[in-house]
Amino acid sequence: MIHPQVLSCGLEGNAALVVLTAFVVLVTVIIVKGFRIVQQAETVVIERLGKYHKTLASGVNIIIPIIDKPREITWRYVESDPRGGGLVYYRVRKVERIDLRETVYDFPKQNVITKDNVTIEINALLYFQITDPVRAVYEIANLPDAIEKLTQTTMRNVIGEMDLDHTLSSRDHINTKLRAILDEAADKWGVKVNRVELQDINPPAAIREDMEKQMRAERERRANVLQAEGFKAAAILKAEGQRQAYIQEAEGSKQAAILSAEGKAEATVRIANAEAQAMKIVMDAVGAKGDPVQYLVAVKYIESLKEMAASPQKTVFMPVEASAVMGSLGALKKMFDAEGGSTPPVPPVPPVRRV
Repeated sequence: MIHPQVLSCGLEGNAALVVLTAFVVLVTVIIVKGFRIVQQAETVVIERLGKYHKTLASGVNIIIPIIDKPREITWRYVESDPRGGGLVYYRVRKVERIDLRETVYDFPKQNVITKDNVTIEINALLYFQITDPVRAVYEIANLPDAIEKLTQTTMRNVIGEMDLDHTLSSRDHINTKLRAILDEAADKWGVKVNRVELQDINPPAAIREDMEKQMRAERERRANVLQAEGFKAAAILKAEGQRQAYIQEAEGSKQAAILSAEGKAEATVRIANAEAQAMKIVMDAVGAKGDPVQYLVAVKYIESLKEMAASPQKTVFMPVEASAVMGSLGALKKMFDAEGGSTPPVPPVPPVRRV
């Protein structure tokens, strides 16, 4: 039988062991909870007794459990549909860690009315980054939802100031304007908007058909203009070629005429020199009493008669002066005989029939 005093000591010993064990477990839990490891490019906002205390940096941090508590924020994640089909959906949940990396939001399509009252669908991408976690937690209740609504309203305002054609051709201008407006508005929330990109701009089906017709008409117009420009250039080149050909032909005719004239001039000079030499010979042969001119005229006359006699015509008309020329030739012969000199050669007179 166990003595009551011994039993009492055993119970007290077990209770002390339980308390010690519980204390060790509590201390261990406090130590484990007190150590917080924060990943790179992440941060945690710590509140002490409901009031902002500090922001944990990347690495190992120590907090006091129960007293210090991380502040949760609402965050939205894009996840693929597990059923497939390429669909995505957004999941909103509470998180303790704030991601400091650049985040991209793909906003769903929305209807926007342009300045010329055309309703179009626009899908935008927004790239932003949290630069001040404290303001991102305490200045706005739901940061992703606020950024989405701000982007949608700003996009409606910007597109509403532009017509359809300007909207379709000025994506860079729209992106720059949206980024500037959103960055200024989101600065209060500790958010930096880096880029805004318009993915799709979808006009109504009727507008797209009209745009396609306009595009085809514009392409046909450009084709006709290019064809006309080609014909024009070809005509200009052809005319220029003909002009160059005419110029070259004229230059050739000019050179040929010049060479022909020079040849005739040289031939005339040589003939004149030859006649001068003949005249000199006649003068030397006739002397002072004769007339060399009459001799040369008679010679030319006889040569002409010779050409006339060689003509295929049956009838040759002799001028009346032919007898006088023959008489002159006879007188010259007598003159040469009287002088005792040699008689110059006289071309034979062809037989002709006088009429």
